[in-house]
Amino acid sequence: MTESFKRWLGVGRSADADGRTAGRDATASAILGRDAKLVIVFCSDSFDLEALLAGIEVSAPGVPLVGCSTAGEIATGGPGDASVVVVALGGDGFSIATAAATGASERLRDASAEVAACVDRVEDKPHRVLLMLSDGLAGDQQEVVRGAYSVAGASVPLVGGCAGDDLKMKSTMQLHDRTVLRNAIVAAAIASDAPMGIGVSHGWRKVGEPMLVTSSSSNRVYSLDDRPALDAYLKRLDAPDAARTDPAAFTQFAMTHPFGLTRRSGEEVRFIAEANFEDRSIGCIAEVPQGGLTWVMEGDNESVLAATEAACTDALASLGDREPIGLLAFDCIARRGVLGSDGIQREVADIGRLARGAPVAGFYTYGEFARTRGLSGFHNQTLVVLAVT
Repeated sequence: MTESFKRWLGVGRSADADGRTAGRDATASAILGRDAKLVIVFCSDSFDLEALLAGIEVSAPGVPLVGCSTAGEIATGGPGDASVVVVALGGDGFSIATAAATGASERLRDASAEVAACVDRVEDKPHRVLLMLSDGLAGDQQEVVRGAYSVAGASVPLVGGCAGDDLKMKSTMQLHDRTVLRNAIVAAAIASDAPMGIGVSHGWRKVGEPMLVTSSSSNRVYSLDDRPALDAYLKRLDAPDAARTDPAAFTQFAMTHPFGLTRRSGEEVRFIAEANFEDRSIGCIAEVPQGGLTWVMEGDNESVLAATEAACTDALASLGDREPIGLLAFDCIARRGVLGSDGIQREVADIGRLARGAPVAGFYTYGEFARTRGLSGFHNQTLVVLAVT
């Protein structure tokens, strides 16, 4: 088989401060002169993203593109910040279609359904997956799953993550072809002759007694056990003084102390994004139902790294006896907060080891998508892995 017909996934990274140069060089390293069918971009919001896309166009003219800003980037060589990671996919047996929808915060479900419709534009191949990248600050991200499911149905798995902005929690960006978007959802439908596998695991455990969600609306929690939610949460954890008065310090503290919910499909975790110090409410990335029970969750290096191995193992198990050509990792920023700088190095090394020499790419997210069965499929504080053959 000639090189031009081999299936391949390439990864390139650049930390050059000039966006155009970084985009050009990372893309050239990913493609290596081959004909790409899709480019996926994970990048710091510190770049001039228009210049970054212009550089990518130099190395991959006209190639369909999706991507987003991040809370840190992942590549085969390890985790990083202030960089761009480019994934290129090509070779025989792939069919690709992409889409974008804006104004997501006003119409999350409809915007998701709009982009999910790109699955109808790929060739009829035995394996399909819908890769979605969303603005995690636009509202209840479970609506993204519901919208995609309404169009793609149960037979098309959903995978991806929510864009980040390095924990500023102000504004994230999405990329589609050569356009920088905000408050948007972008998607790539990938149809393939060969299997693709998805794995998901979080590594968190419950702490103490549950609290009753006595007042909430969508992803905002107003009271727990009939007390203002922020006060009940801070008291339960004996939080440091800074987290009680400073929004940035609260977000940093809450990143490693998420809420846990018990669902029919299993235990779900909710990323706590921010707090309103005036009305004492807490904002999460996805819905926390009123009348339900919630726990504070915690994890440590060993539990989080055990989840890393579980997610990778499950994704690779779906490939049968085939070797992966690459792994994409959507890793919650909160897991990075638990692991620390040494731990995230170990985690990415573990992913690379489990990938059996295949390239690895991904980013630190504000939430993760992994729907393989049923309607539920939005996750927080979780690692989601897509294995491609």
